[in-house]
Parts: sequence; structure tokens; C-alpha cells
Amino acid sequence: MSKIKTLPEITRPVRVLMTGNEAIALGAREAGVYFAAAYPGTPSTEILETFGRLPGVKAQWCVNEKVAFEVGIGASLAGARTLVCMKHVGVNVAMDPLMTFAYTGSVGGFVLVSADDPSMHSSQNEQDNRIIAKFAKIPMLEPSDSAEAHAMMKLAIEISEQFETPVMLRVTTRISHAKGIVNLSPWPVPQVAGFIRNTSRFVMIPQYAKRRHTEVEARLGRLLKYSEAASVNYAEDGEGDIGIVTGGISYNHIREVLPNAPVFKIGMSNPMPIEAIRNFSKRYKKLLVIEELEPYYEDQLKAAGIACEGKKYFPIEGELDPDVVADGLRSAGALNGSIPKYFPVEIDVMPRPPVLCSGCPHRPVFNALKKLKADVFGDIGCYTLGALKPLEALHACVCMGASIGMAEGVGIVQESKKPVVAVIGDSTFLHSGMTGLLDAVYNNAALTLILLDNSITAMTGGQESPGSGLTLQGAPTVPVDYRKICEALGVKHIFTPDAYNYEEVIETIQKAVALNEVSVVLTNRPCMLYPGKRKYETYDVLNDICNGCGACVRIGCPAIALIDETTDKGLHKVKIDADSCTGCSLCMQVCPVDAIVTHSGAKPIVFSEPAEAECGGCL
Repeated sequence: MSKIKTLPEITRPVRVLMTGNEAIALGAREAGVYFAAAYPGTPSTEILETFGRLPGVKAQWCVNEKVAFEVGIGASLAGARTLVCMKHVGVNVAMDPLMTFAYTGSVGGFVLVSADDPSMHSSQNEQDNRIIAKFAKIPMLEPSDSAEAHAMMKLAIEISEQFETPVMLRVTTRISHAKGIVNLSPWPVPQVAGFIRNTSRFVMIPQYAKRRHTEVEARLGRLLKYSEAASVNYAEDGEGDIGIVTGGISYNHIREVLPNAPVFKIGMSNPMPIEAIRNFSKRYKKLLVIEELEPYYEDQLKAAGIACEGKKYFPIEGELDPDVVADGLRSAGALNGSIPKYFPVEIDVMPRPPVLCSGCPHRPVFNALKKLKADVFGDIGCYTLGALKPLEALHACVCMGASIGMAEGVGIVQESKKPVVAVIGDSTFLHSGMTGLLDAVYNNAALTLILLDNSITAMTGGQESPGSGLTLQGAPTVPVDYRKICEALGVKHIFTPDAYNYEEVIETIQKAVALNEVSVVLTNRPCMLYPGKRKYETYDVLNDICNGCGACVRIGCPAIALIDETTDKGLHKVKIDADSCTGCSLCMQVCPVDAIVTHSGAKPIVFSEPAEAECGGCL
């Protein structure tokens, strides 16, 4: 039985307040999209979560973005209108099929959503994927708010089918997560024509690919004519002798700061409507280009011989906001006089750096690694927080799946006796870790892989994965057996300690690294937050026994805090917040004076097997 609550069908026009991600999902449904696929990644995750709850469609999480894109290609070739979503770095993973799918072209409308993350709110870089659309020679649309995200999703399907090409819909974090009014319409019945063979178009061997490349170039010419006349590319007259070219979220900032400025708004940015912008520029003494991240618009305009300035006044790093835009406009001489600051209030608040949750089963592992002084190569997920104080037990992290390869490389060239350990989560292991482990086994690497199986894709909000036993739409499926996968890849030494048994974790990792060959330490305690908050019996501090040594504080649990009371040596004693404590028992295990006990005074809980916890309800 599905645990996913289906959203009600839209049967009449209605106005709704929704995020950009929700608007994209509903726009796809209105456009007749039948199939959607993705790998969860902030800021794009909620698109598929929303679409998957709509009746009459098919949607699925895939093990990585490349697979999602390839499954989407198949759906499109079968004639189904298709949506594939991912965050900006996910497009890197999907680049291989993307670049060639641009050659074959789509059958059913195909839209790739790239959710970029300026300022890196939850990402390892802030690459500008507008450049990828140009590189792939596919059309790209850039909405500025939820209403445009909804409308452009539908337009993207139209363009895709008219020109037989995948289309990129590029959004950013602010557009994905900010809310706006959207006008919704009734949904059509999705159609699937079925796959029709066309070998010379769909089989990309050299003799056919050469012909398709010629078609791609011809298609770009037709798309350029379309872009020059497209309704989403338009000029807005205004006051002053300085014209502004902008698009995406930057348009909103301009309208905040200079509501009456003349603006050329770009909605379809590949191909760029160069001649339309040239005609706009002739009416003004100076042309300013305002865009986040790379000078994507600016470089193309300059290459076309259109005099303009942009990054001279506006930063190439981070998000823009009205204050940053106002400062740039003032420097460019486009803003006379003073305007009120949009974010004038500066509040001195205590910093709250990200930290592993109370009871997180990853915490004992990182405390053990720190104690063992291992060189630790991490991956993308909650466990990346093991790099931060007070744990400081993760020393390199680049991208999904890279932990194993990095550890293998260090072990090969360093030939050190210091333990070399890779740490990866269950969902990330399935995403792109299995090939790294196979390579390590094949090359007789000396490394230990710690595979942290918490039964969910936790960092992005608790999405299902092949290890959870449920699909995106709540259907039961066969859960992955990680031990069998590791055995099939040739791993001879697999250990399964209880992550909550600290001494067992330490001893197991010591035993694994001492083998000096590939070994896997597999933990399988579930996430404390998903699908519902878990809570075992909580712990208290015996104040008269606590000596203020700080051993419990150094495990980095947010439920533990210093108090004003000090020992005769001036050391602060501690307390445990009962609401935050989940009862994992790690603090009790590291306390050298037995000052931490269960709230009831019962025997401390250290499980030899994963135990069911009381569910504290969904968050």
C-alpha cells in the first residue's frame, strides 16, 4: 500500500501560492508530462516530490543523475512527454548522455531542469549551468519567479517538440524555494505514442552522428530565429539613458531597485536574442548587463559587437540581492541619490554551524576515526559534517562517489602506515561509489571503506532510495543488500559493527585497517529523523559526579551543553537536554567517571542488533 498522499486533481482554473519547484511540477502536469525522473539534490528535490504525488503520472528516483537522464531519454523516445530534474552538479553526472541526446533529439517533449545554487547554500561549487546549455547546443529558458517557472515549463515542452530537442529549464535556489502566485489550469490526459524505430537518428555511430551534428547546427539557426521573436524575450521602456539587460532572479532585483528603468528581459537565453538586444541598445548611451555568476550574457553581447559593461560593477561570486545590485548601479553611474538599504537590520546572533543531529549513527564512527588518527576521505551527504569541529575527522571531499578513488590514490602513492579510510553513505554508494570500490579491489588497494547505511537519503530530506524498500510513489520494492554487493565486487573482508557501540566501532575499524587491503565496515543504524523521529530512553548527567572533563562535549552532540556550575578546578559541568536527546548512549560510553545515566536509572542501552525505537512522529 502506498504511503504517498496523492494531490487532488486540478479540474478548473485556480490561483495558488507555491514555490518555484512546485510550480514546475504543476506546469509539467499541465503540459501533459507523463514521466519524470531525478536524483534528489537541493535545490531541485521538491520538483519530483510534488510531481510524484500527482494522479495519472509515473515518477521515480533513480540511483544517479546519469541514469535518470537515460531513463528519461527512453521515455521521450517512446513518445511520452518527459521531465528530468537535478541540481547543477548533477548535470555534470548526466553530461555524457546529454551531449549525445542533443544529436538524436527528443520525440516526446523533454525538459531538463538544472537547479543552480549561487552562494553554495548546499553545494560544493557554484557553477553556472547556462554555459552547459550553450555547450550542448540546446535551448534554455530562465524564469524569474514561480509564475514564470510554471509558464516556461509548459513553453519548454512546446519548444522541445517543435524543434525535436531537449530543453534546459534553468532555475536557481531563490526561484526554487521562494513562493509566488501561480494560475493553474485543468490537466490534460498524457499521451504515449510508443517507440518508432529510426536507426539513422537514434543509433549514434560515427556515420549517423555526422549527419545529426549537421542537423544540430541547422536547428540552432532555427532556434535563433525563434528566440529573436520569442515572447519571453522582451524590452520594457523606462526612464533614463542607461539600458539594462538581465534575466532570471536578477530581473526582480532590478525592479526592486529601479522600478522605472528601461530593461531588456531575457527569458530564453540560448540561443541569445542578440539582434533584439542590439536594437534595444541603440536607444541608450550605455548598456549594463546584470546577471549572477558568470558573464554569460555579457560575453555574448561583447562578442557580437554590442558595447556593454557588467562584471566591472557586479560580482562574479555569490547571489545578487537588491543591496548588491544597488551598489553596482551606483558605481556604474546608473543610480543617483540614496535609496534605503533593503537589509538594514544587523542582528548579532550566536552562530549556529551545521552539526550532525542528536543520536546520528554517524557520530560514533567519526569519533572513532578521530581517535585512530586516520586520514579520512569523505563524500557528499550528512557525514560531510564530520569535517567540522569538534569532530574534525574528515579531511577531503570533492563530489559524489569520489571518496573511494581519493583514498585509493593516496594509499597508492603515499605508502604510509597511517590508516587510509573512505567514508560514504548508502545512497551515495549506489549513486557512484560501486565503481570506485570495484577499482580498489581490482588494483589491490590498501584502504578501508566505511559504508554508512542509514536507510534513507537523509541530507536532502529523507527521500527513498534502492536501500529503503520503497519507491518515490510509495510502492514496495526489493531493498538493496549492501553486503552482497560488496561481496560481488570482490571484497573479502566485511565487518558489521553496531554504530552505537563505540568500543566495537573502534575495534572493528582498527581490525579492518590492519588488514592492509580492501575492507568494508558496514553500519546499519537508521537515520534518527526519517521517516519519523526516533527516540530511545534519554540520558541525564549526575551533577555531583560530573568532573567537567568535557569528554561528552567533544563528541559534538547538540543535546549536550555546558552549564554555569563549575568544578573546584574551574571546569564547567554539563547537562543533557531531554527534548533533544534521542538515547543513542554515546555520551554515556565516553564518560570516564560514569556521570551519565539513563533518565530512569535503568541499565544503559547499547544494542548488539539494531532495535526499534519509539517513533516521535513525523517532523
